[in-house]
Amino acid sequence: MNTTVATIVIAGSLLLALASLVNAIRDRPMGMVLLVGFAVLEVAVLVQAGIVIAAVAGGEGAHVSKGTLFGYLAGEAVIPPAGVFLALAERSRWGSGILAVAGFAIAVMTARLLQIWQGMP
Repeated sequence: MNTTVATIVIAGSLLLALASLVNAIRDRPMGMVLLVGFAVLEVAVLVQAGIVIAAVAGGEGAHVSKGTLFGYLAGEAVIPPAGVFLALAERSRWGSGILAVAGFAIAVMTARLLQIWQGMP
């Protein structure tokens, strides 16, 4: 697993979570900046998933629980689009709150992916 890509995903998702939280506190719905930000985050998550899948196919990570690893990868890929969909459906401050939770969840799941890849239980 590439730690540089994981760091970019974690930093980007925390930045988006903070921006979403500020939006929610200011009582504003999701705007175009957050929409584009979460689209870029989704691309980064998919790139990370591709790198991990290629590494596993190449024989790396033999000590890793494949089911848990792929479960986290799949769950992580679903969160940004689901969060944006729900935020678009809820055009109030709570839509931005949903995005804050989604951004934080991506950061936590990426950190856990790093732990799984390093062999921590």
